[in-house]
Amino acid sequence: VQLQAYGGGLVQAGGSLRLSCAPSGGTFSNYRMGWFRQAPGKERDFVAMIRWSDGSAYYSDSVKGRFTMSRDNAKRTVHLQMSSLQPEDTAVYYCAAARWNSGSYYHTRSYTYWGQGTQVTVSS
Repeated sequence: VQLQAYGGGLVQAGGSLRLSCAPSGGTFSNYRMGWFRQAPGKERDFVAMIRWSDGSAYYSDSVKGRFTMSRDNAKRTVHLQMSSLQPEDTAVYYCAAARWNSGSYYHTRSYTYWGQGTQVTVSS
C-alpha cells in the first residue's frame, strides 16, 4: 500500500489550500483515512479523519469549522480543504490509512500506512 499526498504550498493567512491523498496497492472500502500534521519540534497531531465506507468525517478542535475532509470514490482520492488558514497551521501534513477498526482514530499508532508528507506554510 502506498499513499501519495500532494497539494501543499505557501499561502497567506486567511487563505485556502486543498491537500489530496491517493492510496494505491489495496482495497480501501473498509479503511479510514486520516490527516496528521507535524510542526518543527512538535509531535505529530491528528487533524481529520474520514471513513471510506460512509464518508463520516471527524476533526480536531483546532481545525473544526475551517477544514473539510472528503472522499472521491471514482478517483479513489481523499481531500482536505483548508480555509481560513493561520500561521499556526504551518506544518508538514501527512496522509495515513488504517482499517476502520484499528484503534482510536486520533492516535498515530492506530494507522498502518503513511504518505511522505507535504509542507504547508502560512505566512502572517
